Amino acid sequence: MADGAEQPEGAGRQDAIDRVIEYLGCPLCGLPLGRIDGQLRCAARHSYNIARQGYASLLSGGKHPSAGDTAEMVAARAAFLATGHYSAIADAVSAAIPDAVIPDDAGLCLDLAGGTGYYLATVVEAHPRLLGLSIDLSQHAARRAARVHPRVASATADAWQRFPLLDRSVRHALSIFGPRNPDELARVLREDGSLIVVTPTGEHLRELRDGLGLIGIDERKEDRLRAQLERFEAVGVDRLEYRVAMSRDDVLWDVTMGPNAYHVDAERLRLGIERLGEATQVTVSVTVGRYRLLG
Repeated sequence: MADGAEQPEGAGRQDAIDRVIEYLGCPLCGLPLGRIDGQLRCAARHSYNIARQGYASLLSGGKHPSAGDTAEMVAARAAFLATGHYSAIADAVSAAIPDAVIPDDAGLCLDLAGGTGYYLATVVEAHPRLLGLSIDLSQHAARRAARVHPRVASATADAWQRFPLLDRSVRHALSIFGPRNPDELARVLREDGSLIVVTPTGEHLRELRDGLGLIGIDERKEDRLRAQLERFEAVGVDRLEYRVAMSRDDVLWDVTMGPNAYHVDAERLRLGIERLGEATQVTVSVTVGRYRLLG
């Protein structure tokens, strides 16, 4: 199920939560979580619901900057990723996971702000002994991630708060076009774990940014990334760049699935997309970095 296809309604969702429960920790107190009467609870009696759609609600209860991506943004993301335009990125992330042929390459793979679970599904499909947990602030994203793969569990959680995971519980962590919480990543990663980070280069979606007035790429992005990950060592950083032909629908989905949805005037966007041809050649350009904790 690495192509973004979803499981049928209800399929495997309870199993996915149960499979990863040994890694889960209360986001309030850090104690282990267990399933009791259809809820996740810790010994301090903090309890969390499991939605009927299969994802666990593991928000800590504090203030959060937003409710995460809207239903429209998540639908746009699912539609765009289903085109396969970013499948090469998903494959590169999966290939960056080390020790693919070693039998004991098992454990939990965390996708931080994992959205619909598209990338995580590719990883666990390629690494049959890995389990996946996608956490995202958006309940709309969490619903989709809950049915993206039988070995992927899904939860709502805030990437800037304490992760709902035990110390040293994560074998691999993914941060793909999303926020990074370096302190929490350092807490939950195993000493032999790896962090895979995908960031856009200055060439990413250049044709769309120039033609549609989209948000620019911060020229200091690499410097900020190094500062964020000062507790990690870069094992390898590769650049992935290629061009795809995007239809007008593809462009609309790509623009409206992320932060541009909040910053681009809808009428200006509509007119700009109308001026595009039936197929616009667009550059996809990212870096895929693999990091490990410093000793």
